[in-house]
Amino acid sequence: MTMVFGIPIQAFLGQLLLGLINGAFYAILSLGLAIIFGLLNIINFTHGAQYMLGAFAAWMGLNYLGVNYWVALFLAPLVVGAFGILLERAFIRRLYGLDHLYGLLLTFGLALMLEGAFRQMYGISGLSYPAPKILQGGTNLGFMFLPYYRAWVVVASLTVCFVTWYVIERTKLGAYLRAATEKPELLQAFGINVPLLITLTYGYGVALAAFAGVLAAPIYQVAPNIGANLIIVVFAVVVIGGLGSILGSILTGLGLGLVEGLTKVFYPEASSIVVFIIMAIVLLTRPAGLFGREQ
Repeated sequence: MTMVFGIPIQAFLGQLLLGLINGAFYAILSLGLAIIFGLLNIINFTHGAQYMLGAFAAWMGLNYLGVNYWVALFLAPLVVGAFGILLERAFIRRLYGLDHLYGLLLTFGLALMLEGAFRQMYGISGLSYPAPKILQGGTNLGFMFLPYYRAWVVVASLTVCFVTWYVIERTKLGAYLRAATEKPELLQAFGINVPLLITLTYGYGVALAAFAGVLAAPIYQVAPNIGANLIIVVFAVVVIGGLGSILGSILTGLGLGLVEGLTKVFYPEASSIVVFIIMAIVLLTRPAGLFGREQ
């Protein structure tokens, strides 16, 4: 049997794949957080609950309306993103320009309300959501078995992440978004509706969380606490990458997912805290994050 560092290669590559899948979720969730913080200057603690809403939207669409996975993959982010826009217009926009603590407390309270409502309706036990038939099963690579759906999750997550990065960093729309953060009065003078641009940006960040929730539904059971279990790690990813750094969030999410997966092979006891150890080291040596800009 082929060994890698004294470990069977099947176990090594299996954990590497698991780390890549987790890293894909970290990347797309931290991307949404980075967009909302970088462009709106709001620490969105509701992000985990919005991820949970995406998973529940897919589950409810299938069980109540007969909506299949592929339709839910596009419809759930739109619905949850629209709900996010309502939250932004009703509550969050009142906090622009204030200390970050106000936004953190408000979004944390909203997250608790959403999770509590779904816990009251559906309990705490997980609900199963099937993968689409075309993505069920897998293929034998010789050294490991690769499930089709998990390969799809990685491809879909990375595609959305890098398309988002390209739009924000390389297009005129992205230039408008950055200008709306730094010089909103100047942009308004050119006839751009800055408040609408900010609202749509928040809605897109929320839609990214919901998209990740739909992707996660067939892998993890749909439950009210799935976002709460993940959001702390995702915040650590954003801090390590650099608050507001789009590319930093993507690359750091993928990298930390792989590190976490490999830690489960070599030192399983540390796998749940390795991200936070890295965060502490980064904050001590580079407070702005690996890809952040020093103030």
